[in-house]
Amino acid sequence: MAAETLRIGFLGAGKMATALAQGWIRAGICPATHVLASDVYPAARETFTRDTGAATAESNARVAQVSDVLILAVKPQQIAALLEEIKGELAKKPLVISIAAGIPLQRLVDLLGPGQRLVRVMPNTPCLVGSSASAYCPGGAASEADGALVQKLLAAVGLAVRLPEGLLDAVTGLSGSGPAYACLMIEGLADGGVRAGLPRDVALKLAAQTLLGTAQMVLQSGQHPGVLKDAVASPGGTTIAGLHELERAGLRGALMNAVVAATERSRELGRG
Repeated sequence: MAAETLRIGFLGAGKMATALAQGWIRAGICPATHVLASDVYPAARETFTRDTGAATAESNARVAQVSDVLILAVKPQQIAALLEEIKGELAKKPLVISIAAGIPLQRLVDLLGPGQRLVRVMPNTPCLVGSSASAYCPGGAASEADGALVQKLLAAVGLAVRLPEGLLDAVTGLSGSGPAYACLMIEGLADGGVRAGLPRDVALKLAAQTLLGTAQMVLQSGQHPGVLKDAVASPGGTTIAGLHELERAGLRGALMNAVVAATERSRELGRG
């Protein structure tokens, strides 16, 4: 079935579900009329419809019954109860894609049975602007065609890589949580600009554009970020003075620790 004709359902209509739906609709993967989401919170349903133009329903069963692709977009702690609720509604054998952090494929198989087509995915919120960094791993009864479909869906909103499942917790710690780290860096750089005398709006734009442009340089040039860093840091100059302060503050180690901490938390969630 072509992606454009798929009916995509979201169980959970929170920020990540909304971002994916917006990204796929904007990319032409599917029209808003082919998207349906459910959520227990009326406010979440209202926001989803407002931001995507797609319909919502109170009933998880209703979404499960009509979807060709079913996205599990609830908190990890809610997965077991959700699947118990909808497992009798999967007569169409939809492709079930879980974006719940830490939940292993085997747990989904145990909850839904060995015949269900399953893919575990870790996306991130920049899918909203077509710049996500996602990883996925097919499992259960998923076919190669199912894997190719997930690759197409994720590639339509950014970078998508297929990885062994054992690496998906690390993806959660790095790119899944990474937008929050990046926003913290943007905010810190902007605050520094304000401290140095720049207007707040100007400082924020300069900081955000600097991270965006630098990321594009890394991806497009293929050069190691250390090489690009050294190209900016001339002897005795302003940049090396700033880098010295960042090294003294332990920025590099703090970022590494953040990724490891988030990875470990993802593993904890998977253990229940």
